[in-house]
Amino acid sequence: MWKLIRNLPIAIPCYPGPYHNKDQCAHVYSQRYNSTFQELSPVGYCYPTDEPCPPVDLRKETPGKCTLGPAPVYTINATEPAELAAGMAFAQRHNIRLVVRNTGHDILGKSEGYGALQIWIKYIQKGITIQHKYSPSDKCSESDWTGAALTIGGGYVWAEVYEFVFKRGITVVGGGDPTVGCIGGYIQGGGHSPASHDYGLAADQILEAQVVLADGSIVTANPCQNSDLYFAIRGGGGGSYGVVTSMTVKGYPSKPVVAQSLTIMPLTNDTEILLDAITQIWEDYPRLMDAGFSGYGTWSINSPAVLFAKQTVGYVHAIAAMDKSIKDAKNTFRPLHQKLEKYNGTSLCVSVSWFEFPTYAAYYRAMSGVHQPVGSPNSALTSRMFSKAALTDSHSDLRNMIGVIAGRPKENTINSVELVGGDKVIADKDDKYSGANPAWRSTYIVNVVGRGWAEGSDIGTAQRVKDDITYHKGGAMRRQTPDGGSYMNEADKNDPLWASDFYGSHYHRLAAIKKRYDPNDLFWCHTCVGSPSWHQQYLDGKDYGPLCRTGQ
Repeated sequence: MWKLIRNLPIAIPCYPGPYHNKDQCAHVYSQRYNSTFQELSPVGYCYPTDEPCPPVDLRKETPGKCTLGPAPVYTINATEPAELAAGMAFAQRHNIRLVVRNTGHDILGKSEGYGALQIWIKYIQKGITIQHKYSPSDKCSESDWTGAALTIGGGYVWAEVYEFVFKRGITVVGGGDPTVGCIGGYIQGGGHSPASHDYGLAADQILEAQVVLADGSIVTANPCQNSDLYFAIRGGGGGSYGVVTSMTVKGYPSKPVVAQSLTIMPLTNDTEILLDAITQIWEDYPRLMDAGFSGYGTWSINSPAVLFAKQTVGYVHAIAAMDKSIKDAKNTFRPLHQKLEKYNGTSLCVSVSWFEFPTYAAYYRAMSGVHQPVGSPNSALTSRMFSKAALTDSHSDLRNMIGVIAGRPKENTINSVELVGGDKVIADKDDKYSGANPAWRSTYIVNVVGRGWAEGSDIGTAQRVKDDITYHKGGAMRRQTPDGGSYMNEADKNDPLWASDFYGSHYHRLAAIKKRYDPNDLFWCHTCVGSPSWHQQYLDGKDYGPLCRTGQ
């Protein structure tokens, strides 16, 4: 396996020159929206921020220009922590911009870096092991966890971990999308999951970690050693303090699951009634979640993608509760069902289905573990956390906000609702080693709103969409939940208040930890802790460029 790779754009076989190959081009074109295909390339991105070399169908299109754009120039394909440390030392010695990457499953562009040297840690894989009763590697007396524990020794994705734990009857708090990396930005940025409501954020599961620091040393981070670093990697954002190469997380016995699918579609052209019904659902989320439900939903008055059954207008969710009878589950849902029934068959079509699963694994495979398609650079999104009060205090205020974030039909706005808070997420507010945004500790749902623009649109059109997301739709959510934050892994890269929205009151403490462990700013990424010390000198017409010290 090559250790030093000269990076080439994935779609370069589609372009004239020495790499041109029609068959390879056709393959790239057919796989362009497959996240697994993208993450197997050192410069494949599941959420690209720019597409300087788009795949083309050579039967219909004439290739234009093809460049690396914001992608790194060279990649060290590390398979050992020592190779990671050597690459970091080389970058520091020669004053080269450094990017550390696993899967490239990142919305904010942290895995990109114009002109950079990249260290790819996907193939540092030392195995996945389980302890049925956790014992800290250093006998740390500060840990009180006595349940199962899973050690993830490198750049695995959740599909690999799920395969390991599900056959052993164990549940872990991991990504809803199984192609997401386990121990990088997902978990270090908080990490929500189908199991978060019951067991807490993914970051709350971290018992200890092995971390390669900027000086090349490898340390253990847990409550007894490097406890400030332990705090930082448990929700304070990846890519800032060091590179995690191994992590031990909590495991739980699997439980039976009862689940529900709800779909709503309008029977008329009046989408206002649909938004009325959605408002009533939002108001009932806290009651449902306090009774044990969690899950995910999507809604739109004109979605750019199909929501369900060829419908692009409507609401859909899949929610579930662990260790609950279907009778109790139906009784819990009945008050909301009665509210929705008044619309059913006249203005809306309301459909409810129930399912029972013997294990969490069976539920996850049937209703949650969906491979999300690769995103488009021609899009903008923002997220906001909602407390119980923000959802229930004022019906009129909530309805007005939902009208704003729905947008107009021609805007093709889509909203994703994540019922991932409440219960254990809130109960973990007393965890003194949690670096996650404190806003999580009053959060019931996270709402993500996004829009796109047509390929080939001018800069002005793109900027209007970005501003609409940041200031109009994002602003409406901020007014509804002023004490909330944004989930940094599904956030607006143009958010001017990113430091407080992503990190909350922990930002200054995290910045001090960053300074201690990385005093020379080897690790830099957009909207990461400490990033204001540097800026990108944008190339003409681009959102990327060389990295420069702020003030120079």
